[in-house]
Amino acid sequence: MLVAVLPTLVLAIVLTAFYTGSRVTDHREAHLARGQAFARQLAAASEYAVFSGNRESLRRLAGAMLAETDVLGVMISDRNGDALAQSGRLDATLPLPPRAVWTPGLVTASETLRVIEPVLPTSLDLDDGFDEAALDTLSGAGTPPVLGTVVVDISRAQLNARQNELLITGSAAILMVLIGSLVLAHYMSRGVTGPIRRVASAVERIGRGQFSARLSGIGGGTLRTLAEGVNQMAAKLASAHDDMSRQIADATAELRARKDEAERATLSKSRFLAAASHDLRQPMHALGLFIAELSQHTHAPASRRLVERIAASAEAMENLLDSLLDISKLDAGVLEPHISIFPLQPVLDRIAIEQRPRADTQDLLLRTRPTPLWVESDPVLFERIIGNLVSNAVRYTRKGRILIACRRRGERVRIEVRDNGVGIAAEAQEIIFQEFIQLDNPARSRDKGLGLGLAIVRRLTDLLGHRLAVRSRPGRGSVFAIEVPAAQPVEYAEPGETRRQPGDLLGVRVALVDDDPLAQAGMRSLLTSWGCEVSAGSDIESVLAALARSGHEPQLVISDYRLHGTSNGIDAIRMARTRYGESLPATLISGDTGPETLRQAQSEGLALLHKPVRPARLRALLNRLSDPERDF
Repeated sequence: MLVAVLPTLVLAIVLTAFYTGSRVTDHREAHLARGQAFARQLAAASEYAVFSGNRESLRRLAGAMLAETDVLGVMISDRNGDALAQSGRLDATLPLPPRAVWTPGLVTASETLRVIEPVLPTSLDLDDGFDEAALDTLSGAGTPPVLGTVVVDISRAQLNARQNELLITGSAAILMVLIGSLVLAHYMSRGVTGPIRRVASAVERIGRGQFSARLSGIGGGTLRTLAEGVNQMAAKLASAHDDMSRQIADATAELRARKDEAERATLSKSRFLAAASHDLRQPMHALGLFIAELSQHTHAPASRRLVERIAASAEAMENLLDSLLDISKLDAGVLEPHISIFPLQPVLDRIAIEQRPRADTQDLLLRTRPTPLWVESDPVLFERIIGNLVSNAVRYTRKGRILIACRRRGERVRIEVRDNGVGIAAEAQEIIFQEFIQLDNPARSRDKGLGLGLAIVRRLTDLLGHRLAVRSRPGRGSVFAIEVPAAQPVEYAEPGETRRQPGDLLGVRVALVDDDPLAQAGMRSLLTSWGCEVSAGSDIESVLAALARSGHEPQLVISDYRLHGTSNGIDAIRMARTRYGESLPATLISGDTGPETLRQAQSEGLALLHKPVRPARLRALLNRLSDPERDF
């Protein structure tokens, strides 16, 4: 509408302004000419009367001039400016000439036009031999003398009214052109932009997925072609959408089937792994117990070496199972950190003492840089993180040195483990934190570890909210670093030795429940070698019956989690506590590493040891359970 109206409106305004201005100018010039004609006529008629001083004649001439239309007032003055005759009303706001003027003049006010005309003597052409130049010379002046002045005031009312009429007419014409242009533009918009809006609305509906939208009755020419194109586009989109929907439905069904199949396979694998893990841990548990008892006996040197090698092999298997257990705990989300403030140096010293024998066998220099810094973290999990990093550095450094260093960075402390080992390529610096990834061990040599250390480090740092970073170049070594919150020193006591001597368990009465004969025999033999009095059975009922016959009460209960029948180790401990008191110390032993077993043990407040149980860990736990008031 703007495109249609604006040019027409501009043209109408220009033409109307031009013609209205021309007419107003014409009326103004006609009005001025009329006033000048009146003044000249009166000046010529009053020449003799002014010359002779005939005031009566001048008054008649002035009065006769008032009969003319629009004449408001007339005044005839002599050459000195004194009025000789005056009729009508002169405009007092306009100035009068002080004396006679030679040239005509005009003075204009809003309502009055004043015309001033000189009264000049008439020149007579006499054939007396004197020309006009001679007369001028004789008179001593270059111009004839002025007899007086005529002043005529003419009203501008009609002129102003006519001008207003012309302006109103012009404005009305512009308004009529504007209205006509709007009507025409509206008609054009209904004929052009209306169909375009219908096309746009249809395209918008198609864009929202309403592929059934169609256009009909759209004019002709280009608009009809456009409408047909939109209809064809909608039809093709509807067809493509139907095809795609069918393909998505088929793909979804196939994906769902594969997902179900994968879930079934995963479930079967999980069941297999759980069963295999449990079944593998059972003999490993018994083997560890028998090896521990065997190592306490006196052997010949050759037999001692054989026992040590058997123990080393069993320990390697136990390390693998422990690492798998750690991964399982972290993935299950049952491991809760216990944050406290502690000094760094004792932790680093313990790690160095633990790893230095291995470093010495490889001719590596392992040292820690002394630090007075304190941090806020879980001390056990933190020590496990740094220990895994140092162990990894020792394992992959062929020669050179390993340094553990700390420095403060604002509100955090950065702990770095530096080595000059084989290094890690940039593209592999992320995958090394996945399970069972070993870049420099394609043959899976056992002395290179299991590929779980860094995976445990990543999970532990995520659990504690610490920053983990790695910087490495192949052949130039690696730097693994974590950042933990810094803390101010507080009162801190180093944990004491957690192990007791075997004789400390002398006479401790233990109720042992295990349905695996081999594991039960191994545990019973080990506990007996520590001086414990053991009442063992495959179920809690037989153990309680044996205790009742002996007349003794157990001082602690050790039960396997999985037992024959519908009951488990938790049920067995509940039955023992029902008979001998809720404060009866107890611990679970299980080959299950699933999160459900961990949660059940935590909900009952029971210590849980996973098979294969390390004898040292079992002895430390029994010491604590048998005498909880003693500080270990």
